[in-house]
Amino acid sequence: MAANQDPFNNYRFIVQIDGINAGFSEVIGLETESKPIEYREGGDHIVRKLIGLPRYGNVTLKRGVTVTNELQKWHRNILNGQNDRRNGSISLLDESGGPAVTWKIFNAWPTKWEGPDLNARGNEVAIETLVLCIDRLERE
Repeated sequence: MAANQDPFNNYRFIVQIDGINAGFSEVIGLETESKPIEYREGGDHIVRKLIGLPRYGNVTLKRGVTVTNELQKWHRNILNGQNDRRNGSISLLDESGGPAVTWKIFNAWPTKWEGPDLNARGNEVAIETLVLCIDRLERE
């Protein structure tokens, strides 16, 4: 029997970070890149390109504000000079709720925390944002 080749829905995912138990409504920035290094030898008129250093984008997590403040505590540790790096994973779930695709993040630390926009005339959920700087991202 052939494996299902249909793409997964983007709204079924789970985020796990060492020591933080929180549901997130959005994950942005699962990206990697390697910028080319251009060089030219002596009288050569052709520009050659070498593989540059790998770079990993910041991962942005968004969630509704709740009574727990685990994210702010983690960010406060960084603001106070503590080297509080953590590993984690983001798993895209299949139809049965099991992990189908998992991206692992390594040595993450919160570079920015942002509170919700408040508006007395609004009726939206209050959203907080945490931006993680990561050393490495791998897809399992």
